[in-house]
Amino acid sequence: MMPRRVDHGPSETVHLTEPTFDEGLMATRGLVMVDFWAEWCGPCRAIGPVLEELASEGRVTLLKVNVDENPELAARYGIRSIPTVLFVKQGTVVDRVVGAVPKAVLHAIVTARA
Repeated sequence: MMPRRVDHGPSETVHLTEPTFDEGLMATRGLVMVDFWAEWCGPCRAIGPVLEELASEGRVTLLKVNVDENPELAARYGIRSIPTVLFVKQGTVVDRVVGAVPKAVLHAIVTARA
């Protein structure tokens, strides 16, 4: 089963599930932001457009995991609060941000890690 893709303009957001997570992550080159979120989460909805904007700049790929639909993935990565964004490079988590942080914080991580 391939990851579900949602077109949001210039960049695509890929929604991963437990069966597609490892394949989707390994198939993506360079720096990846993995957004652990839920539909009911206000801060998740607030940071979503910021993550999509960063991804549209082309230096980072955005993958999303709904924690309500994929609790095993949240547990696997120790996600206790949402939104949590993991920055992954070559299969390794290189940074983590918890909460709806300003775009400048996320941009600085992308600049340092990409």
